[in-house]
Amino acid sequence: MKVLILSPHTDDAELGCGGTIVKLLENGGEIFWVVFSTAEESLPNDLPRDTLKREYLNVMDSLRINKENCKIFNFKVRNLDSYRQEILEELVQIRNKFHPDIVIGPSLNDFHQDHQVIAHEMVRAFKTTSSIICYELPWNHITFNTQCFIKLNRAHIEKKYEVLTNYHSQIIKNRSYFSKEFIFGFAKSRGIQCNSEYAEAFEVIRWML
Repeated sequence: MKVLILSPHTDDAELGCGGTIVKLLENGGEIFWVVFSTAEESLPNDLPRDTLKREYLNVMDSLRINKENCKIFNFKVRNLDSYRQEILEELVQIRNKFHPDIVIGPSLNDFHQDHQVIAHEMVRAFKTTSSIICYELPWNHITFNTQCFIKLNRAHIEKKYEVLTNYHSQIIKNRSYFSKEFIFGFAKSRGIQCNSEYAEAFEVIRWML
């Protein structure tokens, strides 16, 4: 199965569906991963501007994903709406070259302005060609429709947490959603909903068989 992962910023997809990515790779899935902003403007002044890009590439190494299977843009953080047409055209090019069976990106119910742009352009680009599901970032949602569950085991969540530890620039900010307690606790809650040890939940936009 060919899977396209869309991440508005470095770390979004890992937080939203890191366990699922681990499981897909374990099962032989072919992944192409796109990051639209390395959020240079959000970094503390004492950190190099390419810090998040380097941390993301460390994630690729941790997951043993060939760097040829990822694409990193540097659109200005919190300003993706200014590049909407360019983003759509890039997605169409990726669609025509990679031909994904399934696309995984941010939710249409995600209130972060950059995430909204990627979610809507994702639907525009892939609505007639691929299954589309949306990962969950609960701190950005008021509502989230748990229409799909990916069942996971403890090893998947342990790897998800290990991958996230590459983002030292975010961990030093004491973001609670990077904590081990949250990563395991939230996955356990979703697992209880689908009779699994752990799980991640998704909204379904399109499902094609």
